[in-house]
Amino acid sequence: MGTEHSKNEGRSSMFFLRKGPKLPAWEDALLSGKEPKSLLKRGLRYVSLSLIMKGMTSAPDFLWGLPEVQKLNLSRNQLVVIPPSLGKLDRLVVLNLGGNCLKCLPKEIGLLRNLKVLFVNMNCLTEVPAELSLCRKLEVLSLSHNCISQLPLSFTDLTSLRKLNLSNNRFVQIPLCIFALRSLDFLHLGSNRLENIAESVQYLVNLQIFIVENNNIRTLPRSLCFITALELLNVDYNAIQTLPDDLYLLRRLPRIAWNPMDKGLHIAHNPLSRPLPEVVEGGLDVLFNYLREKKEHN
Repeated sequence: MGTEHSKNEGRSSMFFLRKGPKLPAWEDALLSGKEPKSLLKRGLRYVSLSLIMKGMTSAPDFLWGLPEVQKLNLSRNQLVVIPPSLGKLDRLVVLNLGGNCLKCLPKEIGLLRNLKVLFVNMNCLTEVPAELSLCRKLEVLSLSHNCISQLPLSFTDLTSLRKLNLSNNRFVQIPLCIFALRSLDFLHLGSNRLENIAESVQYLVNLQIFIVENNNIRTLPRSLCFITALELLNVDYNAIQTLPDDLYLLRRLPRIAWNPMDKGLHIAHNPLSRPLPEVVEGGLDVLFNYLREKKEHN
């Protein structure tokens, strides 16, 4: 009896010695008694950590003690907030926060000076911190499927940005700061509330893919025809009745396109005035010839 009692007492004392601060159940499950560094994957180019679909409601505290991580995936969880500690991960090159419940981003995101790719799509953002413009190396930014209606003017500093997805938000007009992003080759503003495209769009001289489908756009600006790098122009599901005569200058558009993934001119589901519907059915060459002749006769 005495021996059994002393064994139990020993086990109990060992248990209390091992017991540290209690972790949330999901965080404890993530570590399973391992060191946080054991979750890191060291590839040829990047040190990465993926915590996708872990049911997390907050970011694990051990994360902020891993400054060597360069690619971090926290997508498809239930995160409500990202703490200021994010700024400690200043070697991050790729950060994926998509598919969470974030209402804002911490201003400390501006400390991520090596960041090149940022996904914050499918959240609940209503605004974007001006400090994000301090991430001067940023090349890819997705803010799609949020509740954003404007961008900070300081976004003009994101001169390395090449791909920007602002689809499925609440923009009534294209933010002025976008027209200063001369390196953009991809711009997606589909499913917003746009009523027009400003003539300033002509400054996006390197734009190859421009998507503004499912808005309330009534006319296309003549200046759009001077972005001769365009290979895909999608204006499906708008209120467009006429086309600018100079549209034939967009010679890199290969065809009238119907598949959303195809390069070309997407112009379906618009109330085009006659004879444009019939002309469009003849293909892009027929449309461009029609517009060219129309311009010559005017």
